[in-house]
Amino acid sequence: MTFLHSFHAGIAVGVAGLVLISVLILWRKKTMNRQNVNDQNVELFFRNYGSHVPKKYNYSDIKRMTNSFRDKLGQGGYGVVYKGNLLDGQLVAVKVLNETKGTGEEFINEVASISRTSHVNIVNFLGFCYERNKRALVYEFMSNGSLDKFIYNDGSPNSNHQLDCKTLYQIAIGVARGLEYLHRGCNTRIVHFDIKPQNILLDDDFCPKIADFGLAKLGQRKKSIMSTVGARGTIGYIAPEVCFRNFGGVSHKSDVYSYGMMVLEMIGRRKDVEVERVHSTEVYFPDCIYEQLEHNEDFNGFTTEEEKGTAKKMTIVSLWCIQTNPADRPSITTVIEMLEGSLQSLQIPAKPVASFPSRLEEDSSPLLPQSSSIDSTN
Repeated sequence: MTFLHSFHAGIAVGVAGLVLISVLILWRKKTMNRQNVNDQNVELFFRNYGSHVPKKYNYSDIKRMTNSFRDKLGQGGYGVVYKGNLLDGQLVAVKVLNETKGTGEEFINEVASISRTSHVNIVNFLGFCYERNKRALVYEFMSNGSLDKFIYNDGSPNSNHQLDCKTLYQIAIGVARGLEYLHRGCNTRIVHFDIKPQNILLDDDFCPKIADFGLAKLGQRKKSIMSTVGARGTIGYIAPEVCFRNFGGVSHKSDVYSYGMMVLEMIGRRKDVEVERVHSTEVYFPDCIYEQLEHNEDFNGFTTEEEKGTAKKMTIVSLWCIQTNPADRPSITTVIEMLEGSLQSLQIPAKPVASFPSRLEEDSSPLLPQSSSIDSTN
């Protein structure tokens, strides 16, 4: 009985082992087939792109220019950004994409979008690397890093000094001009879909440049509404219509919404109200801002009348940008005109109904799971 028991146990273990090996072989085959399809899609894209394809680097070039990935500038779900040098000594930022992320669509999105651009407020794209699962993007180096480091003062050693109101205003204007170029200045309209402080880079003079086009979508200049599969963006900045069908069509106005949220954060209005919301889950943060405007409450951190007027102007324009209905939002060109115009010429917009993500209408049709960051490639 002991021999038979051991014999049967050995057979069971052997069968289980064969099953496991078969599963691993099938998984490996499926993975390789999917990788082959991804490679074919990327190669087809570059063939069709013709002479506009930017400079292609080998992975060995990427290792050399980053000194074997020695100096890390930042990290996110997409991968890691390293500081590097080209052969001529030019400083660069090299974004090495996560090997396990996506199907190549985000990589194609970024190359296709940003290689079409040339504007003082768009980060300069210098080249790319694509060797199967080794993917990297090479950009000009921005000495002051991203905007979020200058507007979030959490007391940590990595926090930078707060920027003065004049500089914040110039950054807001610069980002708006970059968006205007994407929406109207290119041969193909580009909607970024992920405008937020982390994706705004600053040079030596704090000139802002829009970066990270992984979620961008190309569209027709004469066609406003865009078709999207799945939601894309970052919770807190993503426009309601990107996630819920009943709010309207997705368009360049979706970037305007994200821009408005970002500017509110730049001048501290959103941050201040978020602290208050800890004590009351029933408060939708624009409601608090409206009350503060109506009662002419001072803007924290701004002392002179000029600073207070600029901050109030930026706040009012932002409230126009975050209107729930896309049709009620101004175009980014109008946003620039409002920012450069007088405060007295601005009217405070009507309060928008509470919208995603603070409150959800019962009849809304969600298009995405609840998460902090989403895109169509996940």
